[in-house]
Formats: sequence, structure tokens, C-alpha cells
Amino acid sequence: MVNRLIKGSIVLALIFAIALFIAFIYAYNEIKLDADKLINYNPPTSSVILDDKGNKISYVFKGQHRLYATYDEIPGYVVEALVAIEDTRFFEHNGVNPDAIIRAAIRNFKAGHKVEGGSTLTQQLVKNTILSNERSYTRKMKEAILAMKIENELTKEQILERYLNEMFFGHGYYGIKTAARGYFRKNLNELTLKESALLAGLMKAPSAYDPTRHLDKALTRAGTILARMRKLGWITEETYLDAIKEIPTIYKDTLTQNIAPYVTDEVVRRLKKEFPDIYRGGYTIYTSIDMKQQKLAREALRYAHRRIAKKRHENPKTTTLNGAILVVENHTGNIKAMVGGVDYKKSAYNRATMMKRQPGSAFKPFIYQVALDMGYNPATELTDVARTFQYYSNGKRKVWRPKNYENNFEGFIKLREALVHSRNLATINLVTEVGLKRILEKLAQLNIKDIPHDMSISLGNLGLSPVKMAQIYSAFANGGHMIEPRLVTKVLARDGTVIYESKTQEIENFTTPPQAYLMTSILRDVVLRGTGRNAQVPGVEVVGKTGTTNKNVDAWFCGYSPAEEVIVWMGRDNNKPIGRGGTGGGTSAPAFAYFFKHLYKMYPNLPKKFKVPKGVYNMKNGVRTELYTDTSPLPAATKSETNPYGDIDPF
Repeated sequence: MVNRLIKGSIVLALIFAIALFIAFIYAYNEIKLDADKLINYNPPTSSVILDDKGNKISYVFKGQHRLYATYDEIPGYVVEALVAIEDTRFFEHNGVNPDAIIRAAIRNFKAGHKVEGGSTLTQQLVKNTILSNERSYTRKMKEAILAMKIENELTKEQILERYLNEMFFGHGYYGIKTAARGYFRKNLNELTLKESALLAGLMKAPSAYDPTRHLDKALTRAGTILARMRKLGWITEETYLDAIKEIPTIYKDTLTQNIAPYVTDEVVRRLKKEFPDIYRGGYTIYTSIDMKQQKLAREALRYAHRRIAKKRHENPKTTTLNGAILVVENHTGNIKAMVGGVDYKKSAYNRATMMKRQPGSAFKPFIYQVALDMGYNPATELTDVARTFQYYSNGKRKVWRPKNYENNFEGFIKLREALVHSRNLATINLVTEVGLKRILEKLAQLNIKDIPHDMSISLGNLGLSPVKMAQIYSAFANGGHMIEPRLVTKVLARDGTVIYESKTQEIENFTTPPQAYLMTSILRDVVLRGTGRNAQVPGVEVVGKTGTTNKNVDAWFCGYSPAEEVIVWMGRDNNKPIGRGGTGGGTSAPAFAYFFKHLYKMYPNLPKKFKVPKGVYNMKNGVRTELYTDTSPLPAATKSETNPYGDIDPF
């Protein structure tokens, strides 16, 4: 009877063992999908936006801020510190360490509560990435099975790479690389032994050992890890003592560390269609931005903003006045600075790229360029007299009586003077003389949407953004051909592969170099003695045009030096008038001048004078004349006329 019972017990035990083994094999195979999350590891990784020199502008992410680090990037000290304190036999076990489990169970039983865990690093990784925090034997069994599965599929180095990229280090930092940048502002290869130990200790309890709030606890924890490394013989006594003495400098940075928010938003806006995973794809995005110029542009805009607010007796902090400034390199189209508003915290709306406002007289140079390319000369006389236009709108007869800003008229005025002093009536009469149809045919090359097909085009009655103004003004700055303003130059995937690269994009030749220079010389006079006198920069040839819309609603200054274009807009978001003094010359030109004065101090080797292209002349029969070209010959009445500009050289 006893033998039969023994035999029966043995059989039951064997059946149970076989069943358990079968269940284990079944579970091992069933969790393949769970294991794939770690085997084919692809965590959300922050993208980084860089300036033209490769310096960081900001991080872009949603949810988890993680900078991915390959195993080769991770210092040996970090690995040794982690293994020493968490799983000394990591490189020996197969995912589960029975000795550690038994030791932990005995210690916990004696203490009456949990004082030690028996989980390996692999089990911890499984728990953090795949399983919940539920406390049950079922979850623990699944954790062990998954750990062994992972160890069978991955190398120890791959497991450590995943572990150190997955773990949370506090302050929103996920991954060792993120924590090193955030707490120490260092790359991984710059970490000291003490800093490595401090980061290794953080993962156990990021809040309790937060070095920005509990530095003493964090240093004590790091000391414990260093002592363990010394005991294991992984560091010498001398190394240990040197590390113990060190007190690292800790920083408390924001997660994004965004130093140019308008730029960051615009980069994301431009790329999110082609790269919908931009917030988690770990891209490295190179831009054309020069952060020195970005900072200078922000200062210039705020300077002009404070200036006009003071004139208007408005508090700069509460005024509804706002503005935008865009800086573009002439010959490349590279956007060097972009500031979409006076205060990003108050308004993230990017007025430099998303806003469309009437440019007013800042659009007139394009009307005049059409005339020059048809054979007009800067000395050609235009009619500056009042006119009345009748038209019908919704069946009702309307009357339009445009006038000059000064409320007077000259009768006859040279083309140069008409643009220098922004004479509305002369411009309207010029359009009438040339023909609206011919003007519109030429302006079509500017690729402007919804351009008005009526006489209001004479006074800039259309909606344009500062970035579009920069694009069309490049036709003057670049000897006749337009260039698309470029912000993103290159995008790299997480593995460093170049997946997008842009090139300077020339759109169309609007005019020729000699003809464009005629306009440059006129716009130079706008600054020297016309409506743009506030834009003058000592020692540097700068040119440009003011633009002021009805009732001083919009104030523009659009211009360039031999090196860069600068477009400035100021106004109110609610489209209400700026008020008295709110002209392009009085409001926006000072920002232009402020920027260029400091730019040439910052970069003194930038070109300061415009080069005169071949085919531009200013002498006839030994007598100095107005500028002319083969396309724009001198009017008969002025061929023997001496220079009408006195000491002002139109060059």
C-alpha cells in the first residue's frame, strides 16, 4: 500500500513537472510579441534642432524627452557603476539569478518587509518596458520568462544599451544621454567617475535622489556605488578617494532648452508633413540660423518696439503693438534670423511667416522695376498730379481719389525722386501710363497669390508675409534673380544617415543685374535722403523702402546691405492703427538700422559696398549723368545734364 502511494506520488509529481514544463514552453513562445518590443527596440526619441554651426537651438518631443545613446557612446564607468550596484553577476547569468532571489527572500523574511530585490537588470528592463507594476506570482513568472527570452535574443551589450536608454532619471529625462546633458550639460564622454556613479544611483529612486533638490542624498548614494566598485576591485583606492572628494556642478534646465522658439515652431511646421514622427523620431535637424544674429534680431525688434511704445506713451509690457523681423543672406537665401513677435510667451504666432499684411509703399519698387525694364530711366519724368477713378462694386458706383502722403503734388517729378519720396500719385500715373495689364503680366513672375487686378496694386493693396517680402526683395539684392528663403538645410535620421538635404533654390530671374542695380541705387537714396533716413548705418551702404498703409495700420521697412536682407514689420494684431508716428520710416527703419550697426561690429569683414555690374554707366561725353543702361537709356533732355544729386553719389 505504501509503495503504491509512493509510486502514485512520483507519477503525480512527474505529471506536474511535465505540465509545468509544457506550460513554461507554451508561455515562452506566447510572449514572443511582448519580447519584440525590446528585441526591436524603438523608443520615442527627441529630435534636436541645430543652428548653422551645429549648436543646439532646442529639443522637440512629446511625452518622453529621450536622447538615444548607442552602447559605444556609453562610458565604461557608467556600465560598471550600474552593474556594481544593481546586478553584479549581470555578465554571468541568463536573465534570472537564483542566488540573488534566494538571498533577497531570506533578507526580506528576516526583516519582515521588502528590503532587497532579487531582480536582474534584464528583469528590471522587462518590468519597465513590457509589464505592469502589478504584484503577483503570475507577473513575476512572466517577467522571468521574458528575461530569459530577451537574454537568448540579445547580447549583454544590447540589453545594457536598452536599459540605459529606457530608464527614467527624473526631471523629465529619459535615458542616460538625456540625463547627462540635463544635469551636467555634458556629453557622455565628458562624464567623470563621480558623475557616472551619481547617474547610476538615480535610477533606483529619481525623486528621492534628485540632485537639484537632494544633493546630499544623491552624493551619498553615489559614494555607496563607488565603495562597491572599490570592493569589487573595479577601481583603485586612489581613484575612489579622488572621486569621493568631487562635488559635481548640477544644472536645473528646462526640458526643451528652447532658445529660439519662433524658429523651432517654424521648423516643425515645415517638416511635420514629410516627417510626421518628428516628435519621436530622433532626427537631427540642421538649420541656416546664426544664433548670434538671432539674438541681435530679437534685440533690434525690442529696441524699435520700446521706442515706438514710448512715443505713443504706451507701456511696452502691456501695449498691443507687435512686430516681426526676418534676416536672409543675399546670395544663398539662408534665413539667418527669424523673430515672429516681440514676446513669444505672450504670443507664439509667427508673424514673420504666417501673417499676411498690406506692404503699402514697400511694394512700389516692383512697379518701378517693371517701368525701368521697359525702357524708363531714373531720370524719366513722371506726372505727379491728382486723378479720380470711378468703378463699380456690387453694382454701386464708387469714386477713388488717391493722394500723396504730404497732401500735395509736384506736377512733374523724376522717376528716382518719385520713389525716393514715395509719391503715390506719380506711381498711380506711372501704372496708368505703362498699362495695368503689362504691369500685372510682369508681376506674375513674383508668384504672388491673390494679387489684385486693379489700380490698387499701385499702392501695395495686397497681403504679403515678411518671408514673402524677403523672397521678392531678393530679386534686387541678388542682381535680378529671386531666391527661396531657406530655413532647414539638412535632416539626419537617428543613425546619422542624411535623409533630407536642401539646396539654394533660385526661383526666377525677375530682371537683369544692370537693371537691378538701377533699383539698388534708387533705394540707396531712399535711405540717404528719403523716407528711410532712420535706416542709415555709418560706413555701410544699406538700401531699402518704407511702407505705411492707410491710417498707419502697418509699418514696414524692407531693405538690404551687400550681405543680407532685413525685413521689418510693426503693427497691431487687431489691425487697429499704430497711431501718430507709426510710419515705416519712423517705426520699422530703426530696427533695421539697429540690426545692421551691430551686425557689422560682430562681423566686420562682411562686404560694405555694392559692386556695380557691367552695363551700368554714369558718364556721357565726358559729363557725369544719371545712371543708365542699354535697356534704360538717358532721356534726351538729360543727356548733357550734370549730376543732379550734388555730393550724393548714386553709386
